[in-house]
Amino acid sequence: MPKDTPRGTSLPDSRRTPRFAGVNTFCRFPMLGDGPAAEIDPEQLDWAIYGIPYDGGVTFRPGARFGPRAVREASQYVKPYHLELDVDIAATLHMADAGDAPVRPYSTRETLEAAAAFARELGNPGRTKLLAVGGDHSIAYANIQATWERRGRPEGGLPLLHFDAHLDTVDTVWDEKWTHASPFIRAIENGLINPKRMLSVGIRGPLNTASDLDYGKAHGVRIITARQWETGEGIERMDDFLAELGKDEVYLTFDIDCVDPAFAPGTGTPCPGGFTSNEALELIRRCAGIRLAGADLVEVLPDRDPSGSTALLASHLLAEILALDALASTSA
Repeated sequence: MPKDTPRGTSLPDSRRTPRFAGVNTFCRFPMLGDGPAAEIDPEQLDWAIYGIPYDGGVTFRPGARFGPRAVREASQYVKPYHLELDVDIAATLHMADAGDAPVRPYSTRETLEAAAAFARELGNPGRTKLLAVGGDHSIAYANIQATWERRGRPEGGLPLLHFDAHLDTVDTVWDEKWTHASPFIRAIENGLINPKRMLSVGIRGPLNTASDLDYGKAHGVRIITARQWETGEGIERMDDFLAELGKDEVYLTFDIDCVDPAFAPGTGTPCPGGFTSNEALELIRRCAGIRLAGADLVEVLPDRDPSGSTALLASHLLAEILALDALASTSA
C-alpha cells in the first residue's frame, strides 16, 4: 500500500455482503496478517483491536475467556458513522482485527507477559494504538504495559480513565498479586500509570473493608461513585479531570460491570446500582476531545447472558472509544 494512501478502513458493503455472512472480526474490520488484510499497510495502521481470552485472574465467576469471541460476533451489526459526534470511524481511521494474544491458562503472570509481547509488535509501534478486549480485568495490565512502551515510556506513567464498579487496587487475593482485583496497583508500582492523574468512575457497592480505599487515597487516585454521579457532583468532577488532561494522551479502561446488571448481566462480578446502557454510551461521549493512548474493554461473560445484550453493548462501546480517536484526528 503506498504511503500516501488516504486514511480509512475498507469495510464490506452490508447491502451486498450480509452482516451474517463471512468470518467474524471486530466490527467487520479487516484481519491483520492474512486474507483481506494483505491490503493493509501495518505502517499506516491507527488501531489494532485484539482479544485476550483469559479469565484465570477472576475472584468470583469465570467465563470471560469467551468474551472476545462473543464481542466479535455481536459487533457484526456495529456501523461506522457516529450520529452524535458526526464522525465516521471507518473513513477516518485505519483499523484492523489483530486476532487473539497467546494465553497461558494456568498462569496469570505468564499470560500478561505473553500478551504484552504480542501487543508490542502489532502494526507500527510509533503509530498504531492498542485496544484489547478481555477477558478479565487482569489483562488490562498487559495492554497498559505495551501501550506505555509504544507511546515513548512517558515519565511518571500514563493518565488513566477507569470506568468500573470496583477499584481494582487490591494488593493480593489468596496470596496472589496478579488478579483482576489488582491491575492498577501493579501498574502504579511499575510506573506505567500516574495515580495522581487517574480517575475511577462508577465505583459502588459495599467493600470488604474500609481499608480498601486506603491505597487510592494515599496515592492521589480520584474516585467518582455511582451515587456521586447521580447527584451531579460526579459529572462536574469528571469534566474537571478531562479539562486537566489538556493535550496529554490518556489510557481508557472500561469494565462492563460499570453498567447495572439489569442492562449488562453477562459479567462475573455484577453489582446493582450501576449505569444504564444509554448512560454508559454517554460516559464515553462525554470524553469527546480527549487524546487516547490506548484502551481496553473487559469482563464480558457471555454464558451469564443468553440474550447477548452484554456483548452487544460492549461492541458498541468499542465503536464509541474509536469514535473519540476519530474525532481527535479530524480536529487535530
